[in-house]
Amino acid sequence: MPTTDTWTQGPQPGPVKEQQRISSIDQLRGVALLGILLINIAGMALPDPAYFDPSAYGGDTGWNLRAFFINSVLFEGTMRGIFSMLFGAGVLLFAWKKEEGGTWSVLTGAWYKRCIWLIAFGLIHAYLLIWPGEILYYYGIVGMFIFTVRHASAKKLIGFSIFLFTIITLLNIHDARKVKHLQQEASMAMAMEEQGAELSVDQKQVMEAWSQKQTDYKPDIASREKVVWDMQLGYLSALRTTAPIALFFQTSFFFRHGFLDVLSMMLLGMGLFKLGIFHGERKAGFYGLMALVGYGVGIPVNWYETALYINDNFSVVSYFANQRTYELGRIFTTMGHVGIVLLCLKSCFPGFLKRALAAVGRMALTNYVMHTLITTTLFVLFRQFGQWQRFELYYLILLIWILQLIGCPIWLRYFRFGPLEWVWRWLTYGNRPPFNKH
Repeated sequence: MPTTDTWTQGPQPGPVKEQQRISSIDQLRGVALLGILLINIAGMALPDPAYFDPSAYGGDTGWNLRAFFINSVLFEGTMRGIFSMLFGAGVLLFAWKKEEGGTWSVLTGAWYKRCIWLIAFGLIHAYLLIWPGEILYYYGIVGMFIFTVRHASAKKLIGFSIFLFTIITLLNIHDARKVKHLQQEASMAMAMEEQGAELSVDQKQVMEAWSQKQTDYKPDIASREKVVWDMQLGYLSALRTTAPIALFFQTSFFFRHGFLDVLSMMLLGMGLFKLGIFHGERKAGFYGLMALVGYGVGIPVNWYETALYINDNFSVVSYFANQRTYELGRIFTTMGHVGIVLLCLKSCFPGFLKRALAAVGRMALTNYVMHTLITTTLFVLFRQFGQWQRFELYYLILLIWILQLIGCPIWLRYFRFGPLEWVWRWLTYGNRPPFNKH
């Protein structure tokens, strides 16, 4: 058994060599990277709450409503889910060959440096690049926790992730009941006020609380137009507008929602990796069944939630009511996506598309930030924020997909890493890795 000195003095960890990469994971990450823009684009181009309420901005009829419906049923939370699972798998990939070399203490230091720099990237991404909905900050923090359980069995990892999904669902049920009760109490108080009755202090507070909830989730047109105006005034004005939102997402929202969301999916990803599911080596029937069960449960749940929300005119109460089954629909649909993508990779995807997706996945950090650079340039610097209908945003997405599917393979012909991946590795390992291939 190695001594402590052996662990410390073994070979220094470094980036995973190209021949050690698992192509199916790179390809799946590429799909998730491209797909996540389908959801993020509304938050990048339109004022809150357009992200989850199409009646607020961007249009809620015709193709605008169809785009919202399709995204809500198929993609909401699922691309983020795949990303999170693959980050969990990445913990094991990071440690895989390095632990065989006997570098335990150096490996641990490198991983935590990797996470700290990811947090720093997240702060820059959220504030300076103006994307409050970014995920790197979350991954950096949660990554510090999951590294310690990398040796746990697949059964324990998946079991604990299911436990966390249950906790999240119970919290969502609590929130939905709380909002429903608040709305009922406020409605009763307003009815009494209309009849001329004198309200108690508690009743007035209930009405104020409900009014604030409505303001938060259904801001009036003047408030939304002000955000659009401020975002169009230039970079500094946009930064001042989005900084409080970024602060909210990286503090209260993160500790109440984001931490458990990301942690549960990362643990699930670690468990699935240990079962060999992401390797693409299972039989086609396995992945077909995975897609069938995933979609068979997830899509009907998501469909029901979205239809209920639309039919209730995107009300605050129905939005929270849908959160009760959100995790159920999201997890199964995510697993359906994983199954269908891995099935297609085994059977029907042409070679050039597999290579393109793998290249996009290998440059996921660069491509993810590139989404923000493109949208910030267009919607802030060129003052297009709030000017596009929701369905028009998908023309831009298609263009970005084409650029990245063509550009990434070309880039990797000449360079070993994407630009940000190269910087991240340099900062992680403390020495500059080779960049050019020739």
